[in-house]
Amino acid sequence: MAARAGGNSVPPAEVEAVAASWMLEFCCCCLCRHFGDGCLAEFQRWSDVAYALINGLSKIPAHQKKTVYLCQLLIRIAKGKKLECHFENYKRISPLESALSFWTLLEREEIQLEKLHKDIRQLIQIQSVAVYMENGYFKEAAEALQRLFTGSESDKPLRMKLAIIIKSKDPYVPLLQTFSYDFLIKKIKSYIELFMKGNESNFLLQAATKEVESQGLGAIIALQSKAVNADENDKENLETKQRLTKEQHSIADQSPGDIRNPTVRPHAGGKLEERTAVQSNLESGRELKKLAKTKSKQSYDVHASSWFEWLAKCGKTWTCFGFCPKKTAMDLQRRLETEIGSKRVWSG
Repeated sequence: MAARAGGNSVPPAEVEAVAASWMLEFCCCCLCRHFGDGCLAEFQRWSDVAYALINGLSKIPAHQKKTVYLCQLLIRIAKGKKLECHFENYKRISPLESALSFWTLLEREEIQLEKLHKDIRQLIQIQSVAVYMENGYFKEAAEALQRLFTGSESDKPLRMKLAIIIKSKDPYVPLLQTFSYDFLIKKIKSYIELFMKGNESNFLLQAATKEVESQGLGAIIALQSKAVNADENDKENLETKQRLTKEQHSIADQSPGDIRNPTVRPHAGGKLEERTAVQSNLESGRELKKLAKTKSKQSYDVHASSWFEWLAKCGKTWTCFGFCPKKTAMDLQRRLETEIGSKRVWSG
């Protein structure tokens, strides 16, 4: 059934196409960000989304060619050292060789980055050979060399150097070490930064950012409000708890012969103790938020277990940390563990 907008019928297919284009652009931004951060797990997740969106295109719109080519390039560069991964029907084509074909397409879409284009092209060519040599596949390295260079005079010096290196069967020569895979990643990140600066107006990115900022602020205010209320209501009980703690320390410091049963003063009510626990755990929650931001996995593990156990007992939903509204305690735990545990540097 056709949607209505301003009294006119809008073909559903066109609406879907526009929405899909927004999603693809947002997906590309996510890929760029996670590639730049070295977050492999999140990068892989968005790679799957990119594949689904790209495969759903019957034809690549002219204004989105660059977006599609960049997604394809990053996915292949990320798998550059994994020769068992295949992106082409011809299985001898390595991920980096496949990446070079998309880099060539990107070069045609831009003319103002000639120096960076040349640097990245040569790095992909060098590493396409180096990865084979590092794995002892010298015959395959020679075959790749033939595919990588088209006979252009401008490429001849590099092609001859690589041919000599392949014959030496030494993957640790200065050329390969200087123009390394890590250096290639660094150059790609430089290109990504330029791309992101030119795509700051991404519609979905802006809309999602505003939504998260709004929800995140509300969650923080709610937590702070609860903590203040708990503090006002439980001041007397906190003092009682502190006195009990001092008495317990005093008993622990006595010699075995001096130990005697402590005198425990009755609480004013069970609800006071419960509210104190709420305040204490809210404080732990804010501390856990700080630990999540610092990506300190060790510190997170130490503090998270008891806090999430408390959340689970509450049986409530929380909007803590601004990740997503109305997440259960278990959802929040998994999201935090993923966010912290997946931070790593590309290892190839």
